Amino acid sequence: MKTMSVQAPRGVVMIRPHHFHPNPETESDNAFQSRDATRTAERIAAQAHAEVTQVAQRLQDAGVSVHMFEDEGRQTPDSVFPNNWFSTHAGGHVALYPMFSPSRRRERRGDIIEMLKHQYRVQDVIDYSGLEQDNVFLEGTGAMVLDHIERVAYAAKSNRTNEVALERFCTHFNFEPIVFDAADAAGRRIYHTNVLMCIGTGFAMVGLSSITDPARRAEIAQRLCDNGRELVDLSHEQVAEFAGNAIELAGRDGPVLALSHRAWASLTPSQQAVIERFAHVLALEVPTIELAGGSVRCMLAGIHLTPRPRNAL
Repeated sequence: MKTMSVQAPRGVVMIRPHHFHPNPETESDNAFQSRDATRTAERIAAQAHAEVTQVAQRLQDAGVSVHMFEDEGRQTPDSVFPNNWFSTHAGGHVALYPMFSPSRRRERRGDIIEMLKHQYRVQDVIDYSGLEQDNVFLEGTGAMVLDHIERVAYAAKSNRTNEVALERFCTHFNFEPIVFDAADAAGRRIYHTNVLMCIGTGFAMVGLSSITDPARRAEIAQRLCDNGRELVDLSHEQVAEFAGNAIELAGRDGPVLALSHRAWASLTPSQQAVIERFAHVLALEVPTIELAGGSVRCMLAGIHLTPRPRNAL
């Protein structure tokens, strides 16, 4: 196991939904969404609630700090994915993002930002959400996969990722933007970068075949390997199983890779062996949450902030 790095947060924010359901507003450009006619809406909501509860417990058991917030509203069906509307950064910085779907704009919560200010050292909050009025969107660490070590922001073009907003973020937070086109096996544009790419400290998982331009594909593979990372190349089929939707966290005994059981099962034994050299794997059961087109990484908003001393006011 490698020592921890700035890539892996020690804490996360999670939202436990009480009325979860796949969002019809986001269905048109999220090919990862699906429906389940075999369960009632009430059953789906109850099982989503239970899955979030179990994920939080598994993370806490591994030594990851979990800040759980409840969402009892019916008008925020995607609230379980908080990483899209805010992100945190070393040095005490927080960003708020412009969201593509009107229903998702209601997910932003002042109580979460106040918790961060109270329990962590927050220097400033940079709010990009006003860009929604200009139909300019950048859905946080769904739209961007951030390499905190090399200071690179990888971003697949989509309705959820505007290059002007990306440039603005990169200027403020000192990242180099690398933008590319990405599509699934059927040629449909991939809606969020974090379903095809996960960057850890010693490894990276990426659906290279999803990157449509061969030159860009080769460049990205090289950049990810430049600092000695091992590359796990994900097939279209593995991306469709949410294998790229994973996140490295700092656990009690070292790095932890959190992803869904479905995602982990899609990997080959040799791919699993690479990952296990660098992190303890937490394969989590979230089949109901995955109906909404996101998986474990989307459920976790990483906290890259410095905790305040426990006795601080």
